Amino acid sequence: MAFIDANYILRYLLQDNPKQFLIVKEVIENQEISLTDFIFAEVVYVLEKVYSVPKSDIKESLGGLIKYKYLFMENKNVILKSLQIYSENKIDFADALLIAYHQESSNTILHTFDKKILKIISLE
Repeated sequence: MAFIDANYILRYLLQDNPKQFLIVKEVIENQEISLTDFIFAEVVYVLEKVYSVPKSDIKESLGGLIKYKYLFMENKNVILKSLQIYSENKIDFADALLIAYHQESSNTILHTFDKKILKIISLE
């Protein structure tokens, strides 16, 4: 199994470099690869901040991507939940990811001073 970085995923989603897209397409669609949470978060950040992709589009494209047959993530359910939280709230993806981990873990406490996070977890 291999790992991929954020640029690989971005080239696949954006298709802005045809030569690189063909290479990436072969890897993502036909080889077993591992995608880490922190690389996934970097992709979300770049799509939103650099390319101005709306949150709903990020949720759709990345939500579909992580369901690929050969793409493995340690915490797919947490990632899917974090995409949902991220797309529905005015928070960044890292905060959404933290909330999702908190919600998926039983009997945990989330210590934060962040008012947006506190508001979301108080609705649980």
